[in-house]
Amino acid sequence: MVIAETFTSIQGEGMLAGVPSFFIRTSGCNLRCAWCDTPYASWQPEGRRRSVVDLVAEAAASGCRHVVVTGGEPLLQRELRALTADLASAGHHITVETAGTLDPEFDCSLLSVSPKTENSDPGGRFVKHHRSLRADPKPLLNLLSRHREHQLKFVVRDEDDLPEVLALVQRVSASPDRVLLMPEGRSAAEVATRQRLVAGLCLRHGFRYSPRLQLDLFGGGRGV
Repeated sequence: MVIAETFTSIQGEGMLAGVPSFFIRTSGCNLRCAWCDTPYASWQPEGRRRSVVDLVAEAAASGCRHVVVTGGEPLLQRELRALTADLASAGHHITVETAGTLDPEFDCSLLSVSPKTENSDPGGRFVKHHRSLRADPKPLLNLLSRHREHQLKFVVRDEDDLPEVLALVQRVSASPDRVLLMPEGRSAAEVATRQRLVAGLCLRHGFRYSPRLQLDLFGGGRGV
């Protein structure tokens, strides 16, 4: 697998926010989100090839039960199924994070999907490809049908994002308690400017609020 980085940290987002976890960040992504905070795993992918055996051994050595496979887009990695099967056999709780534009088979304890909305659209030559991928619901529907334990995590910039979020939630028949809204921002200060707005939208629609603890605790960047 092509791996950008591995590290032990606190899960910063989603239903498991606050849980000590070992992270495996794959490199390479089929999207080009305008607000991407890991360009070294997407826009300008870095990393090196590592074996599944190596990664599973490092996860065990971390002492963490929870393992998060993230990216980039981990579903691009053909070894993902082997990795998640071996992590499961070793007794790990596995979260796989994805944008939901691909639907290969793999094991996970929690499927964490971050469907992209219009606020993610980049400028320039990538925009048409990006929009066509994020607008196709079929891979997301296939993933949700296979993984009952899932969460849908949306990046929200302002109230104008909600019609698109609500339409997708309805289209995939998602339970509101599995839908999380998360303020957009690359820093804790930027996130703070949107926290109350996003919390209010959660209250209005019965969704969960997701923090960005990695920014609060560590300031963002690599290895957090």
